[in-house]
Amino acid sequence: MHTAPTSAMTLPTYNDVLAAHERIGPYIHRTPVLTSTFMNERTGADLYFKCENFQKAGAFKARGAVNAVFSLPEAAAAKGVATHSSGNHALSLCYAAARRGIPARVVMPATAPSAKKAAVLSYGGQIVECAPSMAAREAAAARIIDETDADLVHPYDDPRVIAGQATAARELAEDIADLDAFIAPISGGGLISGCCLALSALSPMTAIYAAEPDNAADAHESLKVGRIVRKEAGETVADGLKACLSERTWHFVSRHVADILTVTEAEIIEAMRLVWGRMKIVIEPSSAVPVAALLKNPSIFAGKRVGILISGGNVDLDRLPWQ
Repeated sequence: MHTAPTSAMTLPTYNDVLAAHERIGPYIHRTPVLTSTFMNERTGADLYFKCENFQKAGAFKARGAVNAVFSLPEAAAAKGVATHSSGNHALSLCYAAARRGIPARVVMPATAPSAKKAAVLSYGGQIVECAPSMAAREAAAARIIDETDADLVHPYDDPRVIAGQATAARELAEDIADLDAFIAPISGGGLISGCCLALSALSPMTAIYAAEPDNAADAHESLKVGRIVRKEAGETVADGLKACLSERTWHFVSRHVADILTVTEAEIIEAMRLVWGRMKIVIEPSSAVPVAALLKNPSIFAGKRVGILISGGNVDLDRLPWQ
């Protein structure tokens, strides 16, 4: 599970995105793009919310997972798939595996939200719990793969996954032309890499931003110093944004992302409450991070047409962050 050097690693192309979109079509939703007069007035921008909280399995992750699962040859698929994930990739991979009728085994930190664990089980996935650290997750996943010969579908460091995630930005660019800017959450970088891949092909004038919690700001630091900074994330309500960049995702981030904006825990919670209260849609804390960044940085986005990717809506309703 070591990251390949840049010269040797496989990078997805826009042709891979086109193939992925065709492959996953029967198994995903083309999610809506919503607008909000209130949110436009609060930010001074024209905002277009690509709502992946309405996606199959409740998150954009279904796109990459379905693409990876349905890319497998029959012999490899029969051995099943495995991954490590704090939640949305885990349940999305189990959703995809169930559609193909193959086993899925997922390593999840013991601290993962119970709603996400329940969703994994509902799709027929098998959970292996581990300590809440990236090292523990990777070690447990490596053991499963050694024992089962399952195909590792990494949450973000996988060209099949990146190509699948790119289809969300492709749909947004097709639905809303001439975006001045785009913003999405960043963690390991699979989503933002896919968005960079799609938007650089379809809307090269769109400035691409990412957003990250202050308590897990390794990508922000990486962009600032020009190399990958790896460190264990602190505690954050945005539990889906605690991974570190890989060489593969850094390739896209370092070339295409204009800036990575950070927000506090209080700002994340307030943005989440605002979207729930004003837009009447359920989003999870990770999805609120780019909303918080928009609210915090009006000088960057005011007067512009801005696409914002709402990454998911899988929330533990018994543990809302403002309760």
